[in-house]
Amino acid sequence: MEGLNRPLPHPITPETQPYWDGLKKHKLMLPNCEACGPFFYPRILCPKCHSPNLTWIEASGRGRLFSFEIAYQAFNPEFKIEPPYILAMIELDEGPRIMSNLIHIKPDPMVVKCDMPVEVVFEKLTEDITIPLFQPAKRIGGRLV
Repeated sequence: MEGLNRPLPHPITPETQPYWDGLKKHKLMLPNCEACGPFFYPRILCPKCHSPNLTWIEASGRGRLFSFEIAYQAFNPEFKIEPPYILAMIELDEGPRIMSNLIHIKPDPMVVKCDMPVEVVFEKLTEDITIPLFQPAKRIGGRLV
């Protein structure tokens, strides 16, 4: 699609539909095993106990930067964001880890630190596709909000 700055995801399975529907409403939805708790990525069985007893929960959208890499070039020609940019593994407060980009911070290893608090922001790519990105968590009066 013209005008997009990144490749467009193709959500094609019924198992992922609640995740994508939630993102359109600016909600980060996670599959949740009734026995084991939330996990990510969406699938038909719990990855720990293989139970089919799954529900969906809304995540807080908060977490910590678990790991990151600063990319200095794009290997996919559809990725038009000017490098450098930050590839991030976020550990959500609910437990699961999710891959995304870290934005609104200088892509510098002296600035970006593992374990820093982050929060989700949503980027609408098309009428049907919104993606979760993460930014450093905001502080007011020294407290995270």
